[in-house]
Amino acid sequence: MGFFGTIFSFFGFGFGISMGLAIGYYLFIYVQPSDVKDPEIKPLAEEDSETIDRMIPEIPLWVKNPDFDRVDWLNKLIEYMWPYLNKAICKTAETIAKPIIEEQIPQYKIDSVEFEELTLGSLPPTFQGMKVYETEEKELIMELSVKWAANPNIIVAVKKFGLKATVQVMDLHVFAIPRITLKPLVPSFPCFANIFVSLMEKPYVDFGLKLVGADLMSIPGLYKFVQEIIKDQVANMYLWPKTLDIQVIDPSKAQKKPVGILNTKVIRAMKLKKKDLLGASDPYVQLTITEDTLTSKKTTVKHKNLNPEWNEEFSLVVKDPETQALEFQVFDWEQVGKHDKMGMNMIPLKELTADEPKTFTLELLKNLNPKDPQNEKSRGQIVLELTYKPFRNEDLAKSFKEPHPTKSPPEGTPPGGGLLVVIIHEAQDVEGKYHTNPHVRLIFRGEERRTKIIKKNRDPRWEEEFQFLVEEAPTNDKLHVEVVSTSSRSLLRQKESLGYADISLADVVANNRINERHHLIDSKNGRIQIELQWRASQAN
Repeated sequence: MGFFGTIFSFFGFGFGISMGLAIGYYLFIYVQPSDVKDPEIKPLAEEDSETIDRMIPEIPLWVKNPDFDRVDWLNKLIEYMWPYLNKAICKTAETIAKPIIEEQIPQYKIDSVEFEELTLGSLPPTFQGMKVYETEEKELIMELSVKWAANPNIIVAVKKFGLKATVQVMDLHVFAIPRITLKPLVPSFPCFANIFVSLMEKPYVDFGLKLVGADLMSIPGLYKFVQEIIKDQVANMYLWPKTLDIQVIDPSKAQKKPVGILNTKVIRAMKLKKKDLLGASDPYVQLTITEDTLTSKKTTVKHKNLNPEWNEEFSLVVKDPETQALEFQVFDWEQVGKHDKMGMNMIPLKELTADEPKTFTLELLKNLNPKDPQNEKSRGQIVLELTYKPFRNEDLAKSFKEPHPTKSPPEGTPPGGGLLVVIIHEAQDVEGKYHTNPHVRLIFRGEERRTKIIKKNRDPRWEEEFQFLVEEAPTNDKLHVEVVSTSSRSLLRQKESLGYADISLADVVANNRINERHHLIDSKNGRIQIELQWRASQAN
């Protein structure tokens, strides 16, 4: 019975295992649990940034956020330049820190604080992505995602009562998203006047700190306390909208904006020399401000007169009274051919006192070369009266800071005359039926100005400035702006209007500056960006 029991037990065990495997396989293949759902599969492009950040926390910003661009070229550039940047940054930091330390140590009764070692290590920071904002102002706004796992060696020696203690900073880890604004953009190198830096969120900062060889960060609770203190202090100083302001160049000098008006009265000329063979000359005077591309001013022509009297007044724009000068030339008018120059001279504007008229009687010269012997020959004299009127300081301050325009003007507008500045920035989506070679035509109080022609461009950018001197504030005037396309190839349709806008000037007189985009009438989608500035004379 024992032998047969063993045999039956063996077959029973084998049969049981076989049946169990068969049933288990059947249940695994054909029976599905009711509480299990099919996984939902979605492409990464459809996930939001927070979900992607949880799934893949180390993924670069340019992958999970389409607003950020990839900047591998910048990382490569910094990698090659890092040995030199490291030395330059450390030298600059030491120069900035020394006077601050010297100012602070007396209140703590410390003998000295010195850098024994100062290097940022061999590992440069890396940029995970960059986002660029487009605005209608003269500025460039960038947001950078910065990660830096550095191996610095910063050793600071503190001396007190003849004893010396060293503090070493190492193993620095930083993650921050700074916003860098370059403004205003100017036509002088490096093409921006100021750098504004602010943080969009609290930075992550981690580092090791050793005091006399002992790791202070290993003290319980100290690591988190120090890290939070640094985050809060940096955030209090530079968390947006607070900024770190760094001036690169003086914006007033870089932009060369108008700072005043030169009122010029051409009174008379005496003892001019004859240029015509058959009689006296026909003189007129041309006035120009040096270092300026604006149109010169001309007097009327006095026919057959060698001692003409004009008593005519003109206003010219001044951008730098310390370096600019009034240049005047006397010409003999000719009905046919080139006008003959009878003489010239110039008056440096720094010789003038603000708001005080000054009369000059000057000899006419052949040219402005003081060593030229031809200047010793008498060519006559000219009498002018000059008055320099600077603009109000508050108007200049508003201009250089470039405030945002206000929607509703305040009650009352500045009385008297001044300068209207019109800057044509760019246009978008302008298209002609026959050709698209756009330029802008401005009409103000019957005076017309034009920009250059940009051929075959639906989104032209001009960045041209025009100035209009007026005797009274244009509170009831409008500026007519028209985008026109011209083509010399089309004989029947040489000119074509691409749209126009009539802009009221009451707001700019009240607010001093407005920078807006205007939809063009008679254009499908055309828009034009125009900046208007108003400078009231200080005497008004």
